[in-house]
Amino acid sequence: MDMKVVKSEKKLCPCCMEEHEVKTILMKEQATFKNSKLEYEALYWYCDATDELYMDERQMKENDICLKDAYRKKEGLLTSGQIRDIRAKYGISQGDLCLLLGWGGKTITRYESHQVQDKAHNTILKKIGNDPEWFLSLLNDAKENLSPESYQKYLKAATVLFEKDQDCYLRKAISANYVKYQGNSLFQGNTELSLDKVVDVIRYFAASLKVTNLYKVKLMKLMWYADALSYKKRGFAITGLVYQALPMGAVPVGHNSIIDLKDVPCEEVDMGETNAYHFLLNGEQKFLSLSNEDIKILDIVIEKIGTMSTNEIVDFMHKEQAYLQTSLRDIISFQYAENLQI
Repeated sequence: MDMKVVKSEKKLCPCCMEEHEVKTILMKEQATFKNSKLEYEALYWYCDATDELYMDERQMKENDICLKDAYRKKEGLLTSGQIRDIRAKYGISQGDLCLLLGWGGKTITRYESHQVQDKAHNTILKKIGNDPEWFLSLLNDAKENLSPESYQKYLKAATVLFEKDQDCYLRKAISANYVKYQGNSLFQGNTELSLDKVVDVIRYFAASLKVTNLYKVKLMKLMWYADALSYKKRGFAITGLVYQALPMGAVPVGHNSIIDLKDVPCEEVDMGETNAYHFLLNGEQKFLSLSNEDIKILDIVIEKIGTMSTNEIVDFMHKEQAYLQTSLRDIISFQYAENLQI
């Protein structure tokens, strides 16, 4: 008999009606379900004295689920466990998920146990699992039918997932823009792009009490000076960003996406005819991706130009050889860092 012992416990054995060590075993079984021949593992009790197998009610239910899950896998459907995992992502109950989807109140309960979902419902469940933005939309539609506590709980969980997915997408998009610069040490400052460091550099400037009125144009210049100074002193930049020469000075490639990265403390400010982007971070902070040497360089930049106004730092940047020697919209080479004004 091909079996795997899962555990052994002393109990009254219903096969021989004696108290002894009874084994819980896993056995490979074959069965046909919906005209499909399946192989799955089933749980049994095993009595050594009689060499017999038997199941209790709990094992019968578990074995039935294993059979159905084997069918689900064969047909490319979510297993009962995967459906439970989707619910667990949002911390949502079986009944409330049915409410969001407009299904009967026991539908998810059945899908997580004895009933195999159809392909239409399977597609919807997959979308729920992969698309927290859609979940948020459904949650908003069902708000009046949920308790305030449940609504807030699901909203918090889905928002965290949505922000995580959004940040992951942004990081991939930014990294894709930088593929063409790989291997060009003079464009990337002899450093591979590190978006963790990009975020922490922005946060460090935003948290400094010595940096005044930090708006986007000024921030971009501070970042270039930090990378250029690092290259001048150490032979490599901090972030791996690539900078273009634009009318207002140096700006990193992908700058519009960079300020949307998670944990970047960016506030959009209505200025009437246009919007401005302000950066401020209050309280004690940690900058885990930055080394002590990185921070020393950032402190020098802050000390030298942190209190400059936007116009002052733009004028200052325009006098850099790096800017004067680079055609408009071209990439600024780090070779000019040797002649940095700070």
